[in-house]
Amino acid sequence: MKDQQEPSFRHSVDLMFNRAVGLMDLPPGLEEKIRVCNATYTVRFGVRLRGQIQTFTGYRSVHSEHMEPVKGGIRYSLGVNQDEVEALAALMTYKCALVETPFGGSKGGLCIDPRQYDEHELELITRRFAYELAKRDLIHPSQNVPAPDMGTGEREMAWIADQYARMNTTDINSRACVTGKPLNAGGIAGRVEATGRGVQYALREFFRYKEDVAKSGLSGKLEGKRVIIQGLGNVGYHAAKFLQEEDGAIITGIIERDGALFKPEGLNVENVHEWLIKHGGVKGYPNAQVTTNGAAIMEEECDILIPAAMEGVINLSNAERIKAPLIIEAANGPITAGADEILRNKGTVVIPDMFANAGGVTVSYFEWVKNLSHIRFGRMQRRAEESRHQILVDELERLSADTGVGWQLSPNFKEKYLRGAGELELVRSGLDDTMRAAYQAMREVWHSRDDVDDLRVSAYLVSIGRVAASYRAKGL
Repeated sequence: MKDQQEPSFRHSVDLMFNRAVGLMDLPPGLEEKIRVCNATYTVRFGVRLRGQIQTFTGYRSVHSEHMEPVKGGIRYSLGVNQDEVEALAALMTYKCALVETPFGGSKGGLCIDPRQYDEHELELITRRFAYELAKRDLIHPSQNVPAPDMGTGEREMAWIADQYARMNTTDINSRACVTGKPLNAGGIAGRVEATGRGVQYALREFFRYKEDVAKSGLSGKLEGKRVIIQGLGNVGYHAAKFLQEEDGAIITGIIERDGALFKPEGLNVENVHEWLIKHGGVKGYPNAQVTTNGAAIMEEECDILIPAAMEGVINLSNAERIKAPLIIEAANGPITAGADEILRNKGTVVIPDMFANAGGVTVSYFEWVKNLSHIRFGRMQRRAEESRHQILVDELERLSADTGVGWQLSPNFKEKYLRGAGELELVRSGLDDTMRAAYQAMREVWHSRDDVDDLRVSAYLVSIGRVAASYRAKGL
């Protein structure tokens, strides 16, 4: 059980905000304007299912409109409530400011267990929820743009986009009302993997700076680092997969809702993922230690711990026993304010959620821009780029033949060099650039101020400063 003094998720966000603004020189009125949630809409609607009307409760919260549209996911979970949605909306404001996407912060949720309904029933529920929000402009390309979150995905976003289009038949930009859609419904390549890919890019950028790595007590590069993942959903799976396959990290532990797997030599992420899809849990997985006490695996020795599921999983009850010297928050709010203080005192380096999981909103921004421009990225320049590269390769080969030098281009060089960047390559490039720039802004504060000793406060200082600058520019 958690300690009775454990702050709620919303209180944790407020406490972390307070730590940051205490180090800033903001007028009290502006500080309060940034802190408070502008509006929260609660909707209760009925849907006829299984021969009777069932009533559902949903929320859409708008935290800050210093930039519009506002942006934030919609989650389906029985744990959804107003406080949680408002705290997540606040995090979205700070996250968008940190990675410089031109959005305010918003969040939505429906109090529902999606596993209890079949696909047709979920479609009816989602369309009615979208209708209730859209008719109040809480779904709109220029005012409020949702995205997937826990319990939702491409399918739900396609339903929402179609429902909005049915209600706004003359809106040429209707596809931009929501992001995270399937490719054939106006989505963008790389959106499904985006948050997990962003976690990978965040770790890569951290490991580029020896002094930052040294602060965590680690050394060297990502290769060979032992990683424990809590939650192998969309975010955790992609982060683990890319870190294992592309960076040589060793995934020693995977924690799921029904237990955990542990194997010091390393688990095969793809195999575990396929097992979870087929069996619905880790029970019975071969070639690894299986335990029903998943929380205990978070306390095992490792180099990097990645909480990638729910908020509050690292709290006052277990923070003291967490051994990982480096934690990267792939989920929203997985470390409570109380646990954060314990970890700081222990010297644990935490790469905060508002930066670490910003890959989703970054690529959502690219999708929104794509929908507004009505053209796929790379369509105009890809072949021209290939043609220019071909001219160079042809000239090199001609020089080799004419001079009799006899040198040859390296194997696969021509294939790699001649291939122009398509949408996926451009999305990944833009995401990598965004994560690098955001980390550099945070670390500059981290290293330049004596009163800042962690990346979380650094992130808040950067983002709150940018939000304040937006409000000042508006004349507030």
